[in-house]
Amino acid sequence: MTTRKATGLAAAMLACLTIGGCYSVGPDFTAPDPLLPRTSFLGKPEPRAEPEPPRLSEQGSGADWWRTFHDKTLTSLAERVAGANLDIASATVRLGESRAQRGVVASAAFPSINGQASYQRELYSKNGILSLAGPNINAPPISVWQTGFDASWELDIWGRVRRQVESADASLEASEYQRRDILVSTLAELARDYVTLRGAQAQIAILNENLKSASDILELTRTRAAKGLTSDLDVQNAAALVDSIKAQLPALQNDVDVNANAISLILDEQPGSLKGELMQAKSRIPAPPRPPLGVPSELARRRPDIRAAEAQLHATTADIGVAVADFYPSVKLNGNLVLNALDAKNLWKGSSLQYQFGPSVSLPIFEAGRLKSTLDLRSQQQQEAAIAYHKTVLSAWHEIVNALNAYSAEQRRRDSLKAQVDHASQALAISRTRYNNGVADFLTVLDAQRTVLQAMQQQAQSTTNVSISLIQLYKALGGGWQTTFPTEPPPPIEAAFAPL
Repeated sequence: MTTRKATGLAAAMLACLTIGGCYSVGPDFTAPDPLLPRTSFLGKPEPRAEPEPPRLSEQGSGADWWRTFHDKTLTSLAERVAGANLDIASATVRLGESRAQRGVVASAAFPSINGQASYQRELYSKNGILSLAGPNINAPPISVWQTGFDASWELDIWGRVRRQVESADASLEASEYQRRDILVSTLAELARDYVTLRGAQAQIAILNENLKSASDILELTRTRAAKGLTSDLDVQNAAALVDSIKAQLPALQNDVDVNANAISLILDEQPGSLKGELMQAKSRIPAPPRPPLGVPSELARRRPDIRAAEAQLHATTADIGVAVADFYPSVKLNGNLVLNALDAKNLWKGSSLQYQFGPSVSLPIFEAGRLKSTLDLRSQQQQEAAIAYHKTVLSAWHEIVNALNAYSAEQRRRDSLKAQVDHASQALAISRTRYNNGVADFLTVLDAQRTVLQAMQQQAQSTTNVSISLIQLYKALGGGWQTTFPTEPPPPIEAAFAPL
């Protein structure tokens, strides 16, 4: 009969384990719809029957978008970001923290087994419980030797631990996508700094070119003044133009230095350490490609910040299941196996063995509303995560549309400025010829020279802005998030502590 009862108990426990392994209370997570319309970002419906036009992803919006600029220095710098940037290194450490936390949570699904050993020398009080046996009872001191282990295992019948692991997995995924979001932003920041540096160098080249032209005009004016063909006023105006051009050079050189140092900081280098590399290359603004503008809106889902927000929503949904499981009884299997003897030489004999084993059930009866409040808290946190996800998706859509519009508008502006430079250069040549022939005054030449300088500077700035707006477009599309990280973790940084 005893065997039958034991067999029945074992069967019941096996049934509980089987049911518990297949059922988890609380809501199951379903990936949300990104809520973006199936139209191109220019408002045109996507073609269905006909093949889609080439997508931006096929032309460099992925891991290596910076290669589309065909600038070896930019490519070399960008390929160092994942392994050198300190913000990414910090994100990698946080990813390791999430992975370790997942291990802590997952360990709750397994039994806990602890070994122990002890020795005690005991003397019982004659005035204590021994006095009940008589007034003359004499109990000498005794030695107690004990060793063994105890074990406990909470059965995950309601899926509490499984929901905790699910939440930890989602949090780990969110940490990975947050790291990749930092990578996307850092790559874009480096490219912007590089293009801005090249833009400043282009502005310096324009000033030097115009400085030479203005100096030639100054020499010509001095020659004409010496012959009495013009007044000293024209000489002073020509000299003032030369000085005004020279005055713009220091600020632009400072812009070059500032952006070079910004790139050094991104790559964890000392100030000025990359100056030689940056100055050796040609000082030109990287020419951007012309990606197709009919980009499907689904590309927004590639953004790591959207994926991170979705993973956070998944984690908070799983946390609801953990809170629901707390309302149900918890079942534990507890046991211990001990060898106990008063003499060390008898400790390892079979007669020294003692054990305890059995299940325990804990049922919440009165918690003063703690469980319900916890469930409400987790539900509100899920709603907050859902709102954050929706905002992230909507913001991504706006960023992509704005980046496309800015890129297109700046291209049109650059084309107009190019035509302006051509016309202004022709006007300057005509005015100088007329001045040399004595049919135009000197102010006409000065105005033409200033117009050329201004138009060339605006064109160079617009060319810089075109590249920057394209970089912003790649960033808005999540370009670069697929970049491979170094397999080796970053070296630990020793903390410096001030002496007490």
